[in-house]
Amino acid sequence: MVVGDVTTGTDVLVIGAGPAGYVAAIRAGQLDLDVTLVEKDAYGGTCLNYGCIPSKALITATDVAHDAATAEEMGIHAEPEIDLGEMMAWKDGVVDQLTGGVEKLCKANGVTLLEGTARFAGENTARVSHSGEGQGSESLEFEHAIVATGSRPIEIPNFDFGDEPVLDSRQALALESVPDSLVVVGAGYIGMELAGVFAKLGTDVTVIEMLDSILPGYDDDLKRPVKGRANDLGIDFEFGYTASDWHERDDEEGIRVVAEPADHAAADGGSEASHASEKESSAEQRSANSHAAEPRDDGEPASGADAVEAERLELETEKVLVAVGRRPVSDTLDLEEAGVETDDNGFIETDSRARTNLEHIFAVGDVAGEPMLAHKGSAEGQVAAEVIAGEPAAIDSQAMPAAVFTDPEIGTVGMTESEAAEAGFETVTGQFPFRASGRALTAGESDGFVKIVADEDAGYLLGASIVGPEASELIAELGLAIELGATLEDVAATVHTHPTLSESVMEAAENALGHAIHTLNR
Repeated sequence: MVVGDVTTGTDVLVIGAGPAGYVAAIRAGQLDLDVTLVEKDAYGGTCLNYGCIPSKALITATDVAHDAATAEEMGIHAEPEIDLGEMMAWKDGVVDQLTGGVEKLCKANGVTLLEGTARFAGENTARVSHSGEGQGSESLEFEHAIVATGSRPIEIPNFDFGDEPVLDSRQALALESVPDSLVVVGAGYIGMELAGVFAKLGTDVTVIEMLDSILPGYDDDLKRPVKGRANDLGIDFEFGYTASDWHERDDEEGIRVVAEPADHAAADGGSEASHASEKESSAEQRSANSHAAEPRDDGEPASGADAVEAERLELETEKVLVAVGRRPVSDTLDLEEAGVETDDNGFIETDSRARTNLEHIFAVGDVAGEPMLAHKGSAEGQVAAEVIAGEPAAIDSQAMPAAVFTDPEIGTVGMTESEAAEAGFETVTGQFPFRASGRALTAGESDGFVKIVADEDAGYLLGASIVGPEASELIAELGLAIELGATLEDVAATVHTHPTLSESVMEAAENALGHAIHTLNR
């Protein structure tokens, strides 16, 4: 059936069915608004289909295999056999269950679902082109619109994702066989998470990063355990380099990735060749910290011979994964037809109520700018729907958590100690190491710590950071404490179950107060 030029109307048009868009649509439906949700690819967006969920599934699966293979200290001797096909099938089953649930929830809340690509045709009109031969297009008149088109991986010059050996994160999560070797370009959270996955699958992994350390934007004390564990897994690092090209080996047994010192790439004027990681995606950060001759990983300065070789690297590998960050998908929308403005990087600028420069058009999720976090997008989606419905909603980012699912995990929320000081607070900190946690020791995961930052006078929690087992789960308690205006005394006086990892949060608060029981007080 050809839809042709049929015109329909809706109270709220939502473009994109990722975690920001489908949450906005469901919430708007709950508020008795007539909602139309347009998705061109798959319900659940990148997160559920090609990012957050499949990557965490593979992280969990490879952790199980690695833990079993390295548990001799516990008296367990095993040599797990990994069937990548079965692992991928299990991962796909998880994805299908969640994406199917999203579609059912949308329908149950009265959301009209349209498959196709939406473009603005005016301030209150969009055209939806339907996929499939003969499907045509239709016009939608809307009172309000919510743009939730997400982001896509950044390509760097000479590394086309269409080339067979060059992978983006989506392609890496769908490989049918384990590569013998892998070069990862970018040591941000995506690069480091997937480097760990493939190292635990038995792949020889080398990470190239233009900056001088992994996970740009995170404090050194959080990164140190992650880097140490990566070294234990056999992951090699080349800091201060940018990937500039690749070519096939003469024996056709893989490729060679060419890497140049970062300052050479910067001198050539290529901002994307001077790749930055996800936490460094802004223009001013992308050009920062080039290093031509890094110290060797043992901490010794480069010798004369090393310095000469540092002019250029050629790394032999089977595949190369480019994970240097993501850019907003805003160039497919014809935003100018509606009058919606973007910044120089293509992000749609919004206010605290998710509104664009137009009162009736909203933007949520990755397309609305940093931080590009699924839960941040979902929160914005709820706010946008409630504002449209006349509710007094606004985005509160003071307790916005972030997590990195490396080994070990990192979780952060609120302000760091330096950020709090810059904001004018007199701070006090408390810290508790997992090596003093009975539960962490019984789990064989004693690297890392919990750190709390609080206002010294009033005791209110300002921020927290965790590196260690289940950091992504533990950080939620501290986010709630900040959101509720809790004090150190509140957290310290909350009795925590023993033996659990969460006791470390209580002990960190007690340490800030000077009376921790299971660690020395500073």
